[in-house]
Amino acid sequence: MLLIPCPYCGPRAEDEFSHGGNATTVRPSDPGAVDDAAWTAYLYLRANPAGPHREYWYHRYGCRRWFVLGRDTLSHQILGVSPPGVPWPEDPVS
Repeated sequence: MLLIPCPYCGPRAEDEFSHGGNATTVRPSDPGAVDDAAWTAYLYLRANPAGPHREYWYHRYGCRRWFVLGRDTLSHQILGVSPPGVPWPEDPVS
């Protein structure tokens, strides 16, 4: 089990959280100008990275807040954590 460092509550067990998906996916800036193929790609086509990756997590049994977690998907090593929208001091994930 992972010990996830919530930026608001501190380290907690993984079962207190819900995984929210890829934090590097960018929503199209002008949804009206995007065709169906682009929307399909945005909504359904996801990479399955092996290595450093940034993910959204929700602390459902704690503070009920979202945050971004940098994690290596091969080793599950935690690389960093921050509130959404806050730049990383050193970006461990491109």
